[in-house]
Amino acid sequence: MKKKLGARIWSVLILVGLSGQFAWTLENMYFNVFLYNTISTNPDYIAAMVAASAITATLTTLIMGALSDRVGKRKAFITAGYILWGITTAAFGFITPESAGAVFPAANAAAAAAVLVIIMDCLMTFFGSSANDAAFNAYVTDNVPNDKRGRTEGVLAILPLVSMLVVFGLFDGYTQRGEWKTFFGIFGIMVTVVGIISLFIVKDSPSLKPRKDSYFKNLLYGLRLSVVKSLPGLYWALLALCVFSIAVQVFFPYLIIYIQTYLGITDYAIVLGIVLIIASIVSVATGGIADKVGKLRFLLPAGALMLVGLVAMFFARAMVAVIICGCVMMSGYMMLSATLNGIVRDHTPEGKVGHFQGIRMIFSVMLPMIIGPFIGSAVIKNSPETYMEMGQLKSVPTPGIFLAAAITLLFVIIPFVALKKREKN
Repeated sequence: MKKKLGARIWSVLILVGLSGQFAWTLENMYFNVFLYNTISTNPDYIAAMVAASAITATLTTLIMGALSDRVGKRKAFITAGYILWGITTAAFGFITPESAGAVFPAANAAAAAAVLVIIMDCLMTFFGSSANDAAFNAYVTDNVPNDKRGRTEGVLAILPLVSMLVVFGLFDGYTQRGEWKTFFGIFGIMVTVVGIISLFIVKDSPSLKPRKDSYFKNLLYGLRLSVVKSLPGLYWALLALCVFSIAVQVFFPYLIIYIQTYLGITDYAIVLGIVLIIASIVSVATGGIADKVGKLRFLLPAGALMLVGLVAMFFARAMVAVIICGCVMMSGYMMLSATLNGIVRDHTPEGKVGHFQGIRMIFSVMLPMIIGPFIGSAVIKNSPETYMEMGQLKSVPTPGIFLAAAITLLFVIIPFVALKKREKN
């Protein structure tokens, strides 16, 4: 008889997972706006903040994930991390040129404040990646059996979309009015409270035991050639996840700008709202199917659906057409994301779950965020159309970004074939 996930585990997945996504939504979409609107319009500061945060997230997940394996604990990292994550998130609203000038009177006030924002962003990312990327993701792998991962990954995959809908729909007005202290304070307190609640609802898996081997050797464990050769299924799955994530990063950073500037649709919130809601419903509804038919068998139709949606977006121009094609594209995206993450979890070796969260970050975040946007940028630069951003004249994103993403996504077939051969053998 297959074991069912209990209410406690589901409450952890949804409560801890969703509150973490609220914090990441702020970090990914609002910290740069806060920096630009209240401190400095110099785009170099934003570029430095994004780069520093990405590096911090990857290194933190690698280091803290291995540490959680070493001590045999996830709960302590989740609880302490979420409490401190919330505090540092709330602290952003107190950074101003005036406050920075008071601390560093000899420095340029705006420059000092911008540096403080970058430092605080890295600190917030350190706590967030320790708690969420390293410990929480390892907790999911520890506590969710293979035959339940399709459904749970489907639920986890919609949490970022739910977060964006809530933040955009209910709280964006605070940023429009410049009430940054209230805005950051609301979500900072929320994350901290969830950290406190996690003291009572999070329980480490009974099978999780402290490791006795060298911690420092484990930091580089997943990067050794011998380990890659010994775990081909895991690294083929990671490669598939990497290719998929690169394809997403080809178009996703430019999506809102494309809708506004190329299509001329000013009510982009309506478009994104409908698309995200429908894609979320599809993701939850199909998660159980992936468990029944097998995640690897489900991967191909999920990828095909996303591919069809990307090609359709290349031709869509009217608002209704964009919504329909966007629903197809994002439904495929959600299904493929959930399936690939589930396959990666299935191939992650026991006893090294925390460590491999850092390896996963390399394939799913760091490399895609370096490669994908530059592919999209190369496509955009060939466009003669322009738009004004941050005082600079830049090229308008064109439908070509979706075609480039579709071509990139096709390369998922290589690791898929390799995984399929291993399954047959």
